[in-house]
Amino acid sequence: MMMRTIDLYLGKSFFRGLFLVVLVLVSLFSFLELVTQLDDVGKGNFQAVDAFIFVGLTLPKRIIDMLPISALLGGIIGLGMLAERGELIAMRAAGLSVRRICFSVLAAAGLLMLASAAAEQFVVPQLEQYAHARRSLAISGSSGIMLTKRGFWARYGNSFIRVGMTLSGGIATDLDIYERDSDGRLRTFIHAGEAEIHKDGRWTLKDIQKKAMEEEGITTEHLASLTIDSFFSQDQVSVLELPPESLAPSDLRLYINALLERGQNADHYILALWQKLVMPLATGAMVLLSLPFVFGPPRGMTVGLRITLGAVVGIAFYLANQIIGYLGLLLDFPAPLTTLTPVALILAIAIWRLRLAP
Repeated sequence: MMMRTIDLYLGKSFFRGLFLVVLVLVSLFSFLELVTQLDDVGKGNFQAVDAFIFVGLTLPKRIIDMLPISALLGGIIGLGMLAERGELIAMRAAGLSVRRICFSVLAAAGLLMLASAAAEQFVVPQLEQYAHARRSLAISGSSGIMLTKRGFWARYGNSFIRVGMTLSGGIATDLDIYERDSDGRLRTFIHAGEAEIHKDGRWTLKDIQKKAMEEEGITTEHLASLTIDSFFSQDQVSVLELPPESLAPSDLRLYINALLERGQNADHYILALWQKLVMPLATGAMVLLSLPFVFGPPRGMTVGLRITLGAVVGIAFYLANQIIGYLGLLLDFPAPLTTLTPVALILAIAIWRLRLAP
């Protein structure tokens, strides 16, 4: 019972430090993002309120991006304050080893890693995609398109189309097309898994299920492909293309497979996928790295100095992770190697430093 109480206390201390760091970092970077967005006010239909909405919708993505650095600094602050008040010394005097205290903090970090992975799959992509599509549509001044949190709707003559996602290279996915007759009655429904938008305006639909509503009833047929006249040109749809970083890991995997089947280059999307998969691991590694700042030598450092050193290490990790990733693209290195190497290095340093702890 006592150990459970101590585990909860250490976990709460870690999350209090984490919350403080997230609040400061996200507020700072959100302000910088707002300044950037305000520069586009007046372009097309983009107004100041749109800039604030964009910053708000992209807030969860900003939190996820800052999570490894926040976890490092949160661990240093949370446990550092306990060390300053002598509480860690009291715990060790009561028989708790450094390893046992570290285990309690890492258990809390495990919950953080699971939460970040779930948010990266189910929450962040939808908001990020909606924010980028809404911004692009406002700046371009396009009309006749209604955005939703998952794609957009458009009208063309007597037909309506819903597009779930638009990606680079003139690709649209998850399409529904509703065709009406002159009396407004639904005549044909078409669902396509994917559409290739050609420069001449034609759309080639693939993986199609077509239903025709007739007096005799509904007939269903499956087609491999179907070419239709354009709803929108490639240039018009391009304003709604989504960056790879805004896609969920599952969507990235599907899109990578589609690109590889066409023989197209998917390196950027593979890198984005591995960066998302490695993010929870990087967060856990940074929590582990925060422990030597508290338990490892030198022991006489103040909390302020530990936070300063932790901030330097966290920023260095963030920059190195970005540089190595994109350098790997240029040099054609495998994405797993370029994304996992910084995390493995952090883990090795953290374990080595903890082994020196008394």
